[in-house]
Amino acid sequence: MKKRTLVCTSILFAMFFLVAGSTAVMAKTWKYQSIWPGSILLNKPDKYFGDLIDTLAGDDLDLKYYDGGSLVKTGEVFDAVANGIVEMATDWPSYWDGKNTAFSLLTSVPMGFAPPDYMIWYWQGGGFELSQELYGKYGIVWFPHGLTSPESGQRSNTPIKTLEDYKGVKMRQCGRVQANMLKDVGGSAIFMAGGEVYMALQRGTIDAGEFSVPEVDWVMGFQEITKYWVLPGWHQPGPIWGVLINKKAFDGLSDETKFKFKEAAMATMMWSWTYFEYGSGAFTNKFIEAGTEISRLDDDVLAKLQQESWRYMIEDAEKNPDYAKIAYSQASFLKNMKFWREIQSPFTYSRTPAGLDEAYEKLTAIAEKHGVRESADKILADVRARMTAQKFWEPGTKYINNPVAP
Repeated sequence: MKKRTLVCTSILFAMFFLVAGSTAVMAKTWKYQSIWPGSILLNKPDKYFGDLIDTLAGDDLDLKYYDGGSLVKTGEVFDAVANGIVEMATDWPSYWDGKNTAFSLLTSVPMGFAPPDYMIWYWQGGGFELSQELYGKYGIVWFPHGLTSPESGQRSNTPIKTLEDYKGVKMRQCGRVQANMLKDVGGSAIFMAGGEVYMALQRGTIDAGEFSVPEVDWVMGFQEITKYWVLPGWHQPGPIWGVLINKKAFDGLSDETKFKFKEAAMATMMWSWTYFEYGSGAFTNKFIEAGTEISRLDDDVLAKLQQESWRYMIEDAEKNPDYAKIAYSQASFLKNMKFWREIQSPFTYSRTPAGLDEAYEKLTAIAEKHGVRESADKILADVRARMTAQKFWEPGTKYINNPVAP
């Protein structure tokens, strides 16, 4: 009887350790939905990021990729991720402007950051930490990963160069502030999905439209139905998007895998920007060869747009402490870079917007009034100390490089 009991006990122990061992190496399976449908080339960075994470995470994580709209509608991905319906999805931050206007600062402020500005601000200037803080309030961890060249501008069948030319123009536009700015120069904004722009232009429902970078616009076929290309793309000079992750799901990963998400985001952003920047040159040439004519906006139009951009930023900062904190951080970044860019011109990579000094003073005062300036400065100081010391993750170290808001 004792021998039989001993044998049974030994078998139970062996079964326990076999099950425990198999559980230890079993990968977590996550659903991962792109914001872009399969027909739009902007999904390339989403796939790149997913493939990279799949490779780096090894046995810790297995991603199942889905094209935009496959699991949930584009406008529902934020809540779907926050509620754990989908573990991971990509997003366009300004889509959530209705939840918190501060989201609109994380991508493509009209007449604002250029692509290199966003890249440096996110990874060296405290932008990543501020975005984590904002998304963290909604139970989401966020990694910026997608970045393109400045968007193309508007496609039209009449030239647009002056303020007078904008009057009465019905234009597909995205974004609350962009729509208001278009109205300020005499036009009217029509909201529609990117996939509807071609047909709306063809039917004359709109007079002009915009969607993305030259390569994407070419694939959409705009060269077939429009004659003029209105430049520069003031409405979205720094298009950036990111990866939403349910915080509870993210917390269930190992510290090593969590760290790899940041590294994958940085690598994907560089790949994404260089891919689309190169393509912008190549496909601009295709548009010109196809007979598209450039219609460049006059300086007084750009001056008006810059003035209005600052005005809306200051107005939104007055109303929202979260917005004020991020806007102050971005203005501080531009202020810090100003003199270097002036003395290095023309061999530099971005610009100093007109009116920066005055806007910086106003945004600083607003941040102080809201009580957020000190915390924004501390985030920047901590980032710079960490980067200067090159404190990278080591096995066994708690994951703290990317602080997530409690």
